Amino acid sequence: MNWPHDISINAFREKWILEGEPLWEGVFKMHKEKMQIKNAKVAIPNLEKIFTATFKLSNTKGFQAMSLRDLSKETGISMGGLYSYIGSKNDLASVIEGVQRSYIEQVADEILKENLEPKECLRAIIFSEIYMMEIMSSWYYFCFMELKGLSKEQQSYALDNELRSEEILMSIIRDGVLANQFVCEKPELLASQVVAQLQQWHLKQWKFKLREVETEEYARYVFSSLLKCLSVNEG
Repeated sequence: MNWPHDISINAFREKWILEGEPLWEGVFKMHKEKMQIKNAKVAIPNLEKIFTATFKLSNTKGFQAMSLRDLSKETGISMGGLYSYIGSKNDLASVIEGVQRSYIEQVADEILKENLEPKECLRAIIFSEIYMMEIMSSWYYFCFMELKGLSKEQQSYALDNELRSEEILMSIIRDGVLANQFVCEKPELLASQVVAQLQQWHLKQWKFKLREVETEEYARYVFSSLLKCLSVNEG
């Protein structure tokens, strides 16, 4: 079986390659129209340096305190070189938010096209979110922690991501209720609770690692808790 019928993280990784060279190729394709450098072989390694350094500096001193000169020093790319890839810090933040949003939408849309039963659809959505947070942890952490410092437009996009996640869950829950498979009086509150549980995975990684909680284990726990709220047997 392949993803999402096989719900393992290995099946997910085979379906969605969200790290390494394929990820940076995707970043280049999404961003290339705004860059002066159009040669993929030149641009992709430097994009990896720029975003990896941005995540590192954001974690140590904060994105708002970070300057492009700091980024130049960290990457070894001259200021003029940086401007060939990004026009400003706002552009940099916009690309990070845009890449994360694009992949979230792609993965969720692919699951919804499968026309799974409500229970299986919820499972795939929950497991995929956890897996993406694991694989793209730096992207998720940046978009959540640096939200207040982004432009209003970027804040709006980031908030829309969370609302869309809740809306997808609410829609699936309502479908299950209509099909007499779920019992739920307040899908909007339950969806909000689930999204908060999901966010814990990338916000509290240190705690879960300390307690040796594995990725799939946490995903199963969130899904199992949701089924109990919906009065559904897990088997």
